[in-house]
Amino acid sequence: MDLGPIPVLDHHAHGLMRPALLPGAPYAGFFTEARDREQIAEHAPLAFSYRRSLREVAQLLGVDSTEAAIAARREALGVEAYARLFFDPARIEAVFLDDGFAPDQLEPVGWHDRFFPTRRVLRLEAQAERTLAQSRSLDDFAEAFRAILDPPPAGVVAFKSIAAYRTGLDVRLPARAEAEAGFRAHKAGRGRLEQKALLDYMLGMALEAAARCEMPVQFHTGFGDPDLDLRLANPLHMRALFEDDRFRSVPFVLLHAAYPFAREAGYLAATYPRVYLDFGLAIPLLSVGGMESVLGQLFELTPPSKVMYSSDAHHIPELYYLAALRGRTALGRVLERATQEGDLTPDEGERAAHDVLRGNAARVYRWKGA
Repeated sequence: MDLGPIPVLDHHAHGLMRPALLPGAPYAGFFTEARDREQIAEHAPLAFSYRRSLREVAQLLGVDSTEAAIAARREALGVEAYARLFFDPARIEAVFLDDGFAPDQLEPVGWHDRFFPTRRVLRLEAQAERTLAQSRSLDDFAEAFRAILDPPPAGVVAFKSIAAYRTGLDVRLPARAEAEAGFRAHKAGRGRLEQKALLDYMLGMALEAAARCEMPVQFHTGFGDPDLDLRLANPLHMRALFEDDRFRSVPFVLLHAAYPFAREAGYLAATYPRVYLDFGLAIPLLSVGGMESVLGQLFELTPPSKVMYSSDAHHIPELYYLAALRGRTALGRVLERATQEGDLTPDEGERAAHDVLRGNAARVYRWKGA
């Protein structure tokens, strides 16, 4: 099934790296969740996905499939012309950018409007840390934080939580005394929000604000860099949130196919009406077989109306292109197989492709176009 003509609505990505920081950055480091220099230098370049991606990037650029040849082409073209070589064939309708990741390295959201329409995803932990730094009490924090989120800032189409990286996805709204103790411990610490009671208290406020305006809330689930304890990133931990009547109007979006917990995430999206999935990061970082396997696991139980495309691209434009290329290819193969096996008719497969690549995100985020 050829899905090339269908535009992608990329509901979760990050910005491009500031040009001055690119020279000297290890190219393979952009294609792995590893952070250790030895791992990036010696092992990441041998991964199936990296060998494949290197060839696909080189083919698009018309150069040899070496890091040196790609770097030389980027230098010769300049940042914007180089980026357009990848963005144009990706057929990107719009991108929703989480600007709370590496803000000292990446260009701001509005800078990317020269390539495609953008909107902002507000990272809750980053905003909370800024607000906590200016708060003298838990009440000060709560008042200021609620004022920022309700109503949401202009241009914000979603909230996002990285609780999986900090204290895990077993979010339990704490008693007041626990939140107070968490606030005191935070103020005595290094400024990073990692006190579970305080973080969960913050998420409770954010979800209440999201419920009032039906704002989607994205949650990192599944794999990530080593700052994350994968055992705590299984979205099954979130069941209490999905069953809390206060949050029934909140669209929960589970990012990254929750890999390797794809079946668990698929079960949740098939069971709870406001739970959605995407497969960014898993595509394009997995092998070809792995990408198709993950999508197959999602669709074992999950209706196509609950699955969305994203790239989770960051730092370099190559990742936007590779995610779109491999996302369309893997989805097309999985849907083609579904029609051959009798799960879907050809017309139903076509509809599913449009829904996954753009329609579901347009509906959930109320995207009307730029």
